[in-house]
Amino acid sequence: MQIQFGTDGWRGIIADTFTFENLSLVAQATMDYMHKEGLAGKGLVIGYDRRFLSREFAERVAGVAAGNGIRTWLSDGYAPTPAVSWAVHEKGAGAGVMITASHNPPRYNGFKVKESFGGSARPSTTKVLEQMVAQNIASSRPVLLSPLADGIASGLVQVVDVTAPYLAQLRRYVDLELIHSAGIKAVVDPMFGAGCGLLPHLVPGITEIHGTENPSFGGHPPEPIAEHLGELSEVVRDGFFQVGLALDGDADRIGAVDETGEFFSSHRIFTVLLRHLYERKGVRGGVVKTVSTTRMIDLLAEKYGLELFETPIGFKHICEMMLDNDILMGGEESGGLGVKGHIPERDGILMALLLLEAMAMSGKGLRALLEETMDEIGHFHYTRIDLPIDNESKKRLLEQLNAGGITSIAGFEVAQHNFSDGFKYIFEDGSWLLIRPSGTEPVLRLYSEAGDPEKVSRLLQAARGIASV
Repeated sequence: MQIQFGTDGWRGIIADTFTFENLSLVAQATMDYMHKEGLAGKGLVIGYDRRFLSREFAERVAGVAAGNGIRTWLSDGYAPTPAVSWAVHEKGAGAGVMITASHNPPRYNGFKVKESFGGSARPSTTKVLEQMVAQNIASSRPVLLSPLADGIASGLVQVVDVTAPYLAQLRRYVDLELIHSAGIKAVVDPMFGAGCGLLPHLVPGITEIHGTENPSFGGHPPEPIAEHLGELSEVVRDGFFQVGLALDGDADRIGAVDETGEFFSSHRIFTVLLRHLYERKGVRGGVVKTVSTTRMIDLLAEKYGLELFETPIGFKHICEMMLDNDILMGGEESGGLGVKGHIPERDGILMALLLLEAMAMSGKGLRALLEETMDEIGHFHYTRIDLPIDNESKKRLLEQLNAGGITSIAGFEVAQHNFSDGFKYIFEDGSWLLIRPSGTEPVLRLYSEAGDPEKVSRLLQAARGIASV
């Protein structure tokens, strides 16, 4: 079994590749890594989401930690990923582990590693972990597993509330009193995930849908994108609510619905929040975005005179930038956004609160906030489509694109290209097309942005022709 970490952690199908046996191998390598790096003495935080067997998987990791003599704080219930990351930071722990497959379909589960700074494991770290798993398998390194009950009895494993300290941090960061007094009629969809109950707890009066426990997530992946938020859009469109907010399965990503009931993508959220942080809250610093993120961020950074960084897809790359530079805000297309003054981690719950704060301070809805920005920097249309692709077809496509030679697409001449993560073709007017196979699923992702929606459609159709899907 070869264990590979994707854009954020190791994921697999439950009872296929994600088994207790394989999980134990990854956990043992993680404990070996902590000992090797001198982190074991600082302890380990372990959390889990609401997926099938997540609690049991988390308890297995705690048993491996105890077997390796590592002090462990195990969450007393399901928790959002940013709460676990905050606990790592607050406790000064050596690392954290979150059992979650984030936005992946219900049949998946996963293992996210959080480093001592309270953010996603950096690529250099996950590479070492992959190597250590392989070495342990090759050398038949035994998994050192202690019964969880023994670990708890000895005090080596402590069962703790990781959510309450995290909520205290959110109260410090956002003006909840202002939000509450503004009387914004908001509805949140946590998509049956680990973020349920938290926003209504922080801001009394917020209505919640899909807050019950449902490991099948209502029959679709807990990813806050337009095709999964139809009910949220309908609720807002009915006229009682001014905004809809959505969280993914482990609440580190955000989606939204504006006052018209239209899906409000992460690109729009990033744009609105960057302006809010800079103009209303007076936060300063650079900006970092991934290769698949809207050009509106480029233009806003230019308008404000802020340094702009671009990274491959995956918040771990943004995290590295936040550690090495003074970053005001970082974000990615999939709804992961992080801000200065918190931890270098994406946080869907904090972003939802900041959206409400922006509305409360401005007295405007999300659509109005976006329109006033677009009126200054230009109007943009963005679409992403996900298509199934088998490994053989993916291999052929990668060979074809790596060979180069594409100089025009859909009749538009390619002015520049960026192959840092996937294959991004940029045209003279700033519009672009990105062709990228997923790092965690058998999926081909196609992205495009332009000032004209017709051009977006033409570019995506041409991309499907290139990929033969």
